[in-house]
Amino acid sequence: MDLAARLLRAMTAPAPEDEEFRTWYPDLSVLSEQDLGTLMPAAYAVGREAPFVSMSVRFRIEDEAKSREPRYTPEACERMFQALVDGLAPRNWADLLLGVGALVRCTGPWPDVSGPARRLAEGLLSRKRHDRPFALLAVGGLAGDDVLRAVAGRLHQIWEGPIMRDELDAVVRLAPVERVLLAQVAEGRSVNAPPVPPEVWERVAAVPACAGFARRALESAAARARAVQEGEIPFRADRAFTGDEVAAVGIAARIALLRDEPWLPALCDRLLPDISVAPTQARTLPSQALLYEVVRAAQEFPTPELVTAIRTVRRNVRHAGVPKQLDKMLKKVEAALAERTEVALRLPDHGFGPGGVLRRELGGHTAVVTVAGKAELVFEKDGRALKGVPAAVRRDHKGEVKELRDLVARVNAQLVTLARALEAGFTVEAVHPFGRWRDTLLRHPVAGPTVRALLWEIEAAPGDRRTVLPETGDLPDCADEAPVRLWHPIGSRPDEVRAWRDLLVDRRIRQPFKQAFREIYLLTPAEEETATYSNRFAAHLVHYRRMFALFRARGWTSALLGPWDGGGSDEAARTLAAGEWRVRFSHVLADWQGEQEIAGTNRVMFDRRAGGGWREAALADVPPLVFSEAMRDVDLFVGVASIAADPMWEDGEAREYWLREWYADLGESTRTRRDALERVLPRTRIADRCAIDGRYLVVRGELRTYKIHIGSANIVMEPDDTFLCVVPERRRTGAKVFLPFEDERLALILSKAFLLTADDAIDDESILTQIKRGA
Repeated sequence: MDLAARLLRAMTAPAPEDEEFRTWYPDLSVLSEQDLGTLMPAAYAVGREAPFVSMSVRFRIEDEAKSREPRYTPEACERMFQALVDGLAPRNWADLLLGVGALVRCTGPWPDVSGPARRLAEGLLSRKRHDRPFALLAVGGLAGDDVLRAVAGRLHQIWEGPIMRDELDAVVRLAPVERVLLAQVAEGRSVNAPPVPPEVWERVAAVPACAGFARRALESAAARARAVQEGEIPFRADRAFTGDEVAAVGIAARIALLRDEPWLPALCDRLLPDISVAPTQARTLPSQALLYEVVRAAQEFPTPELVTAIRTVRRNVRHAGVPKQLDKMLKKVEAALAERTEVALRLPDHGFGPGGVLRRELGGHTAVVTVAGKAELVFEKDGRALKGVPAAVRRDHKGEVKELRDLVARVNAQLVTLARALEAGFTVEAVHPFGRWRDTLLRHPVAGPTVRALLWEIEAAPGDRRTVLPETGDLPDCADEAPVRLWHPIGSRPDEVRAWRDLLVDRRIRQPFKQAFREIYLLTPAEEETATYSNRFAAHLVHYRRMFALFRARGWTSALLGPWDGGGSDEAARTLAAGEWRVRFSHVLADWQGEQEIAGTNRVMFDRRAGGGWREAALADVPPLVFSEAMRDVDLFVGVASIAADPMWEDGEAREYWLREWYADLGESTRTRRDALERVLPRTRIADRCAIDGRYLVVRGELRTYKIHIGSANIVMEPDDTFLCVVPERRRTGAKVFLPFEDERLALILSKAFLLTADDAIDDESILTQIKRGA
């Protein structure tokens, strides 16, 4: 008897030999999707009075189905509906979404389930509250028009407001198949249901009636929000919309975003500000719930215009906690945007000319907005740049100045979104037709400077791939359909990478994100030996809250650790390569004493998407680019959050780790930082007083000689390696040195180097005392 048959018997009529399932946990990944579809009706039918072994197997089957895509034969669909009917009386409830999901995933023609659908709908109609109204409408429609009308009448009594009534009317007019599909996406996930297949949303969005409802719902929401702002509707914090209305507008937003409706950007520009800022001076919002729901919709189907609107709201909202929550949610939006390549790189031109310049005459002065890496506003008089806003312009053109400043902020938000979408697209390996890339990105007045500062790989002819830096003006002649990809150093020889790095520094070209100087992480012999996990970043002690913030910043998900049940360990996770790969980074709570929250790092593991779920993969099977980008994130977490980078760390028990890291071999990110220093330092005025020696930047001051660790930026003083604690001001000279990419620690190292070369001019007594002690 195969495993699926044994599991089925254990749930329906367990034999004595099935008792071994009490302690035996077989690998359920060997079950096919159709096996799971066969087992799920039996699992649902297991009641509370069933033998322990039946309950145990039931829970395991349901857990496996949550991460997979069960496939149901028509017969299995019938059994699922019958199981729902049989469980209705003892449970006084039925998970209709399981029945709906079975039909959505049916492998053949839908069976006639009108009989059990009628019994389910009639049995649930008497309930005061319906947790799954769309599923109830779908099941009622399968039962017959009379049952559908009864369900709609009951919901009409419960649902209030024009948005809900319009939605109900639209659902009733749908075909039975369309109602089933809508129920699957509208109800989210049930406790035991697998994720909604992406193609279901696409089928729903393609229904004209759903598209029509989406526009009406969003326009109605925008009109109500405007009425709150104008005082026509009294303002009450977060009460502009009911919970049901928020859910309905969320569905409408997803449909419109997936369809990429041309009218949507302008509507969002009206709706989001009106639900995010009170018409009074209150810090509360007309509808915080709807704001977050729209952002959740953007996490599934993002557009660059909506990302810009969210960033604008984030800047203007008064509530102290909302910006932090939006920042966290935006990371997922940006990651999803990178995977939606057909819209990710779209930007409006805002009226800028071909050179990225916009001019406007204001009272004898010229306001000039330029885009070169970022947007900036300056004022000119007779062609000469002025400092600040002229008094006459400030007095007579307040509205125009505010409008220009808002434009600068909006353009900068769009440039941030563009850069993050491009960077997040590394693992997707997005391909752009040359003609479209040239016309809509390279020559775009706003996007152009960002795109030109990056390296691109153009396949001019089959097998003829050329790396170009558009800023130098060197582009090959090729067909409009020639593929263009963002260049990654992992595919190039070391001498090529060095040449590009030299060119960037020579031309003083600052890239919007680290590309030519990007770290590369290749599989090591130790990782080949461990096979399914990496210990490369294990056994580090880190400031936990700092690392947790980095998880959020880089789009990783992780539960918060703390002194509570289940709070001792977790695995942070991030999906890559358009959802085909997942990386996991395990960590544990090492110490929790007041504000000193210390975590210990552990293994890094990878999973591959298979059969609708995740399967652990061998490291050797992970695409090199995916592996490198994932490990780069983990290196960032450890490098930034490690207590070894904390010059104030004095805990005796962890001091051994602190010292171990001081003398440890350089990691990949530190080697890249050293490479940049080797190129940047010779161009500075302190070049003759600095030298790179292994893991240190050695700085010769007037009073002493210092060694700055290139990894942690911590300092020791020769000859006895006494530690020196220095926290320099960000505005010091080191911050003005040209850097080919943004790196806070590299800037900090240079800032300390500039400070220490002139140590005789330091006037900070706390630093001087340390230097002169033993000098």
